[in-house]
Amino acid sequence: MTQITRRTILKSAATVAAPMIVPASVFGQNAPSNRINVGTIGVGRISRIHDMKEIHKHADAHIVAVCDVDTRRLGAGQQMVDDRYAQSTGKNYSGTRGYTDYRELLAAKDIDAVLISTPDHQHAPQAVHAVRAGKDVYLQKPASLTIAEGRIMADAVKESGRVLQIGSQQRAQEPWPQFHRACELVRNGRIGKLKHVEVGLPGDPSGPEAPPMPIPSALNYDAWLGTTPEVYYTELRVHPQNSFEDRPGWLRCEQFGAGMITGWGAHHIDIAHWGMGMEHSGPVEIWGTAEFPKSGLWNVHGPFETHARYANGVTMTVSGALPNGVKFIGDKGWIFVTRSGAVTPSDPGGPQIVPLQASDPKILTSVIGPNEVQLYKAPEQHRNWLDAIKTGVPVSASAEVGHRGCSTCLLHWIAMKTGRKLRWDAKAERFIGDDAANAMLSRPQRAKYAI
Repeated sequence: MTQITRRTILKSAATVAAPMIVPASVFGQNAPSNRINVGTIGVGRISRIHDMKEIHKHADAHIVAVCDVDTRRLGAGQQMVDDRYAQSTGKNYSGTRGYTDYRELLAAKDIDAVLISTPDHQHAPQAVHAVRAGKDVYLQKPASLTIAEGRIMADAVKESGRVLQIGSQQRAQEPWPQFHRACELVRNGRIGKLKHVEVGLPGDPSGPEAPPMPIPSALNYDAWLGTTPEVYYTELRVHPQNSFEDRPGWLRCEQFGAGMITGWGAHHIDIAHWGMGMEHSGPVEIWGTAEFPKSGLWNVHGPFETHARYANGVTMTVSGALPNGVKFIGDKGWIFVTRSGAVTPSDPGGPQIVPLQASDPKILTSVIGPNEVQLYKAPEQHRNWLDAIKTGVPVSASAEVGHRGCSTCLLHWIAMKTGRKLRWDAKAERFIGDDAANAMLSRPQRAKYAI
């Protein structure tokens, strides 16, 4: 059993200790029976600055345990949670449990729900194991590393009856209500018949060669690789050992993700689908080109332009050369929507674009009538997730919606890799007449981490 306390971690990563029991009075009026006990899997950058931060805003949820395969990050994560509860209660607190194996965290009977804030290649396997263990899940985007894994994940959630929310926060009223507004206007014909959608994504730089390095004693590198093949350790492939804020190298390695086409595409293509009314489907044709680095450790796509056509005739262009955001183009006008401000360091810097624009400003002030399409209005996504667990309200980005958005991103990635036009059966989730492309729907998984 690898449940460990923060003090133990700071002294020695190998020592095991019992959890500290904290009196319910520490938490004031919010009785333990009314709280959702949350475990956090992965306590690196996105968890620290976004996921755990959002959970800490709500008194009806309590982070009771954290898990990471890097004990330096694990100890720092426990310290951060302890400090936040000490600050909020005005009393000393050191009760946050620590695990180095997420399966042991999932086995804990007192944990109701989990935040999964790990690298992309871990998302679907950990979500599957979590819902099968009876836990509700908040899952960082993108939903999966492959389309096959995403389908397994979405089906497992449906079979389990658990609540799963995909981190597609552009659907929420907070912090960016403009996405809901844009999609509702498009769905109600304010730009006429929708013809074309443009999706602009940020880019990713290539990198240097990176020789093998000794595996840090704090890191269980085999567990970090998870389902993916064994490759030598080098820091540029994983995450910085001395920083939680710097962008990790795995984001630029195809072994662990597809690059910006899923990293940011999962956000914007989801919004495109929402406005198109295609959240449970996908394109019927995909094609495009991309540049890939010819050297260096980082090998995700560089400049690219891909295209798709949907069964209703609407077409889509996705490119790093387009303004970051989503532009809906109809036969009577257009609407462009993007983020305002920043939530995480991954949000693009530089001059801010006006977050909601239209070919005619009057489109944006149009009133949606009571008999028109009313898209679901959800609060901030973590709050929406907690409400769904407690009261059964819908989540704004379900497992199926997250899978369909992610799978469409991966279709564009496969088109980049093959360089030819592909035909897609969205119902069967198979390419038509292309065995080589179908072989890219899944990847071999190492047995001890497989789903």
